[in-house]
Amino acid sequence: MRKVTAICPVRKRRESTAEKEKVKKLRVAAYCRVSTETEEQNSSYEVQVVHYTDFIKKNAEWEFAGIFADDGISVFFEKENINTLDAKGEVLMTIMASLAQQESESLSANVRLGLQFRYQQGKVQVNHNWFLGYTKDADGHLIIDPEQAEVVKRIYREYLSGKSFLQIKRSLEADGILNGAGNAKWHESNIKQILTNEKYIGDALLQKTYTVDILEKKREANKGQVPKYYVEDSHEAIIPKDIFLKVQEEIARRANLTKGTTKRKRIYSGRYALSGIVFCAHCDDIFRRIKWNNRGCKSTVWRCVSRVEKDGPDCTARTVHEEFLHEVVIKAINEAFREKKAILHLLRENIESSLEEVTSNQIAAIDEQMKSMQQELLATVNSKNTGDELGMEIRRLRDEKQALQNEQASRQDLRTRLDEMMRFLNDLPCELTEYEEDYVRTLLEKITVYDDYFIVEFKSGIEIQIDE
Repeated sequence: MRKVTAICPVRKRRESTAEKEKVKKLRVAAYCRVSTETEEQNSSYEVQVVHYTDFIKKNAEWEFAGIFADDGISVFFEKENINTLDAKGEVLMTIMASLAQQESESLSANVRLGLQFRYQQGKVQVNHNWFLGYTKDADGHLIIDPEQAEVVKRIYREYLSGKSFLQIKRSLEADGILNGAGNAKWHESNIKQILTNEKYIGDALLQKTYTVDILEKKREANKGQVPKYYVEDSHEAIIPKDIFLKVQEEIARRANLTKGTTKRKRIYSGRYALSGIVFCAHCDDIFRRIKWNNRGCKSTVWRCVSRVEKDGPDCTARTVHEEFLHEVVIKAINEAFREKKAILHLLRENIESSLEEVTSNQIAAIDEQMKSMQQELLATVNSKNTGDELGMEIRRLRDEKQALQNEQASRQDLRTRLDEMMRFLNDLPCELTEYEEDYVRTLLEKITVYDDYFIVEFKSGIEIQIDE
């Protein structure tokens, strides 16, 4: 019969609290030294001894083990043949420290030069492990991760549908979708970063940060201190440029929601489709949805925020019941439905003529200028010329080109919105009878409330007046 012996763990004697405290304490000694035996140095040595004795004894987790005194004993560096007590020792140490710093600065300069050369060549380096939507192929090039790219598209789509950063964050977390770092918890800053990152349209802005202190390796945001490099079409895009520009416009619009005459900051809310688009004709402030209890009669109304807040200006804007505001929206859409052929035809003619004002020839001319200057900038790599002026001029031309592209994209976007409205009205079988939030998010840009009428502005540029 096989014999089996059980080996039980050895039970240790239970230690007392005092013994535990004793075991935990770490024996610590201080090393204090001075390099010469001058009166000033001796004084410095005494100060060190007093300071570190007191410093160690104050720590409850340490046990003072004494002071190791090095009062003027010399240090000999065998490799460099330097003795600190020699007359020339301190001088040699200073010279060597200076040479070491110069070597560090030279190495840092070479690294910066190498990075600048890579930037000028348009070589993009991205940590794809933290970058949602992309991975890298065997050659190190950015390629789209299809599954993650769908998440990026969803974020852009939800933002343009009216959702706030917070609402998108909660939506992604509710569906268990991981962020770029692989975490289930999202932050509003994650959403904003994705919505403003030019890499999702296939471009890359390089040198967003720069090294301020070469010794401490401290980096700061580049706010014009050194040239930036913008690389177009450096990799495959996930988001079309017109969608990206539309998002930037919407971000700017929401950020500029202010309190009429006093320009106090307003926080965007995407809970209701009418939030942030209903404005007061008197003070230019926004209207807010409020649950109202007027002498026991409960209702939902929209009121100018200036009237709601105690410290607001003396605004006389009317209070609008939500049902009536919904009727205004329905009437405006129905009016556009009835007059769609005449109104949309006129708008299309105006848009087509304005699109011709910004030609591709202007953008092509700027591209040629930048290409020439980039060649000049490359030639400065091996010269003493830093190329800062060329870099600044290239950036100015890039900004000019961006402005033209923005203008062209804005007009193109207007044409797209017009097409969307045309499709919506053509697909509408008859005039509306009920209010729907989706109609507002799709079609309306702004509603201005006057004393006895409303101006409803559509995203296509159409304005319709609705009287009482």
